[in-house]
Amino acid sequence: MKTSNVAKYGLLIALAMVLSYVESLVPVFFAVPGMKLGLTNVVVLFALYAIDEKSAIVINIIRILLVGFMFGNGMSILYSLAGGLLSGIVMILLKRFTPLQIVTVSIAGGIAHNLGQILVAMLLLQTKAIAWYLIVLWFTGIGAGIVVGVISGEIVKRLSK
Repeated sequence: MKTSNVAKYGLLIALAMVLSYVESLVPVFFAVPGMKLGLTNVVVLFALYAIDEKSAIVINIIRILLVGFMFGNGMSILYSLAGGLLSGIVMILLKRFTPLQIVTVSIAGGIAHNLGQILVAMLLLQTKAIAWYLIVLWFTGIGAGIVVGVISGEIVKRLSK
């Protein structure tokens, strides 16, 4: 791997970690337990659109692991990996195979992230009863996806020049 790529990955991972930490300081968003704005997805979307798909996934996984070990625990890593990987796969597929704009890809990524986390919760708790919570998370995920998508779109547009 080129030195410039290592430096680029390092900067983006560090930025994602800082955004994750800042986000953890914000009280529960709209009184919806488990809801976060997902500011770290700005970094993932930037990597996806300005670098490549592999970089986006690598940056996301490394960020999830580092933040989980620093500020979380094994369960938070498991939930974050499930959500982050499903979100990443959905965003990559949409970017690659559809003409959708970055905001729509971001919204789909947010919804997929919520789905991944609920699936893990259903598996660990061995109940389908919490599936109803997806409705709440999807509404908040759409709002967060719009905000993250607009920010990401502007950053990609300005930094890709």
